[in-house]
Amino acid sequence: MSQSYLIQNIQIVNEGQIQIADVLVENGLIAKIGENLNATDRTIIDGSGKFLLPGVIDGQVHFRDPGLTHKADVSSESKAAIAGGITSYIDMPNTRPNVLSQEVLDAKYENAKGRSWANYCFLLGVNGSNIDDVIAMDTSRHLAVTDDGLYFSDKGNILADQPEMLEKLFANCKSIVAIHSELESVVDANEEKFREKYGEDVPVKFHPVIRSEDACYDATKRAIELAKKHNARLHILHLTTAKETALFRNDIPLEEKRITTEVCVQHMWFNDTDYERLGTRIKWNPAIKSKKDNDGLLTALLDDRIDFITTDHAPHAWEEKNQTYFKAMSGAPMVQHALPAMLEFHLNGKIPLEKLVEKMCHNPARFYQIEKRGYIREGYFADLTIVDTNKPWTVTKDNVLYKCGWSPMEGTSFRSQITQTFVNGELAYDNGKFSDNAAGVPLEKAH
Repeated sequence: MSQSYLIQNIQIVNEGQIQIADVLVENGLIAKIGENLNATDRTIIDGSGKFLLPGVIDGQVHFRDPGLTHKADVSSESKAAIAGGITSYIDMPNTRPNVLSQEVLDAKYENAKGRSWANYCFLLGVNGSNIDDVIAMDTSRHLAVTDDGLYFSDKGNILADQPEMLEKLFANCKSIVAIHSELESVVDANEEKFREKYGEDVPVKFHPVIRSEDACYDATKRAIELAKKHNARLHILHLTTAKETALFRNDIPLEEKRITTEVCVQHMWFNDTDYERLGTRIKWNPAIKSKKDNDGLLTALLDDRIDFITTDHAPHAWEEKNQTYFKAMSGAPMVQHALPAMLEFHLNGKIPLEKLVEKMCHNPARFYQIEKRGYIREGYFADLTIVDTNKPWTVTKDNVLYKCGWSPMEGTSFRSQITQTFVNGELAYDNGKFSDNAAGVPLEKAH
């Protein structure tokens, strides 16, 4: 029988409210929420002065397993995730082999069994080589299908730059279609101009000029027009420009939206003034852009044009990042530091704690229709995060948990710490110590 826990006198942040109460965790579930609950034969956790959040659901990660495990794997990155308060994640298909068939997808689930400290879902990839197979499948049981990351394998795999292929998918696919929205043709032309001027060693500060606002906006605008034509479910991954936010609605509930989007923490945290200091460490695709974009993205998050927050966690070995512009890999690790960064926004008065929880916990569960997660409710799985907003710490190489061993956040001081994380009722992370068992299970779609 699993251990019972009683979290006492804690500030519960849930469904737009903050209330002080006790939470009883039994048999993997939230058994009871109330005041002065019976503490007999239960492990007591004193929550005084702390906040209890639903476990964060990260809708976009690249954990590199299988095939690229020299830089990350399911075990290492899920450990970093739960230390950062993330209890569930959705992993992209650009592992090796690319996840382009049900057989490869099934093998990826089997590979994660008993190794993931957080709950997991793996998305099916779609590109020109398998689009007919995907259309023939009953994809309604998948959370989504996506092209994200597949462009690293070969040119022509960004669906936003293939309107005929994208339209074919919209006309026939039964699930959410989640896309990386940039025009490869625009990026290629910009790369050529800068290569002519600088050769291989283009200054990294030009990354947002090469992967430009226009490359993003034009791709997103066209994809939305095609999706509307077929009344398809389109989700734009990792939005990066303030200009694009005008293309999304906030006048209907999330469940009624056919066109949705997300924002990554880093695209609100960093901007183009940081390239001088951090160089290729903040080279992401789409690119980190301007302070105006930081502000516009945060505004759209607050007014519900942007639906939820993700990380696009994408670790690379330091040797793969510490290269000249064209050789340096795009992407960086974020799962351990995303929630502390958003809590910093909260402490600076930029986002209410209730809104933060809506965007990191409730809305990913609502959007992907995830069974009994994302909320603090009796009968729901006990995925819970305890936060102390008065416990300062600084990110150093010594406390980074990513297998790649580095973070673009090194040197950053946060005022909040994740002190405990529960996954399926197990105290998976407790003040720097991990449980003996990886308690993560596959995420299930609600019926």
